[in-house]
Amino acid sequence: MSFKQNVLIGLAALLCGLVFGVGLVVSGMANPAKVLNFLDVLGHWDASLAFVMGGAVMVTLVGYKLFGSLSKPILLPSFELPTRQDIDKPLLIGAVLFGMGWGIGGYCPGPAWAALSAMAPGTLVFLVAMLVGMACATIAKKRLT
Repeated sequence: MSFKQNVLIGLAALLCGLVFGVGLVVSGMANPAKVLNFLDVLGHWDASLAFVMGGAVMVTLVGYKLFGSLSKPILLPSFELPTRQDIDKPLLIGAVLFGMGWGIGGYCPGPAWAALSAMAPGTLVFLVAMLVGMACATIAKKRLT
């Protein structure tokens, strides 16, 4: 790939990330209290996260309808879609840990980075813990293989 193509890909990724982050902030999903209230079905339940997820699914469906018939992406030589369909132990463990972290902290990675721009309390602690956890998982995976 040429330098120009790499720059275009980087700018497209930056633009997509910015749109995603702004959407998270505008919808309130960068606020951990909103997420925790969604998970609190027996207390102060807030269903707005379900509507945000539904909106995201609708945008994805439209995207697949518009671009799903392309033989290749606009900026890359080919699509890189996941091919694995098995459910293994690392996937289940990762899903459990992700869910526990989301339920305890009210953050998942995307909203945590978006919340950093709003200087939400506890965000920096969560992000540091997340990055340390990711580094530990990478080291453990390398040692086990």
